[in-house]
Amino acid sequence: MTEGRPPKGSADDHRPKDSRTTDRTALVLTVSDRSAAGTREDASGAILTERLTALGFFVERVVVSDDRDAIEQALRAGSEAHGLIVTTGGTGLTPRDVTPQATQAVIDYEVPGMAEAIRADGRAHTPFAVLSRAVVGVRGRTLIVNTPGSPKAAGESLEAIVPVLEHALETLAGPHDHGSGGEGGAGEQETGDAPGDSTEDQHEFGRPDDEAPEGSD
Repeated sequence: MTEGRPPKGSADDHRPKDSRTTDRTALVLTVSDRSAAGTREDASGAILTERLTALGFFVERVVVSDDRDAIEQALRAGSEAHGLIVTTGGTGLTPRDVTPQATQAVIDYEVPGMAEAIRADGRAHTPFAVLSRAVVGVRGRTLIVNTPGSPKAAGESLEAIVPVLEHALETLAGPHDHGSGGEGGAGEQETGDAPGDSTEDQHEFGRPDDEAPEGSD
């Protein structure tokens, strides 16, 4: 397996199960010295790919070694093509676990609540989940999610954020309804289906009418 290249069974093999055309794409980035060298099967990447494909994503897979520069390069390249990047591996405590550092180096800002949700779910399965340094953040309009290298933990981590994943991606994709114009002209849109940036808008979006707070009319 060539470092930085898709493993055998790459993007063309990972279409949504209903086989319809989709513009929802994702990159599964496996960070592992042994998988990059071809001495270990990329089981974690396969599990993430299977779940994302079931959710309707067209998935590309790439494997890199535990090298910060290689990870950063893959994240930058992936964010140019995909609205979602899910990494697996390199989130632990050893000196070679540098995925969080690489992620923090390329993102514009973190989404700490999603990382907290992943760790909270992990604690329900093992106390060692608190040792994960996984980061969730945004680069441009791409959501980047770190998950552990264990196949089981990677799958559980992704599942923990599935309830909010669609909403997060729709919000990032825009159009945005806040005022100031930004790069790419996103600010020129005055309205959109996604909520605004305020906490109130985020909390109200998707709330059933009968749960609206008093005075919200």
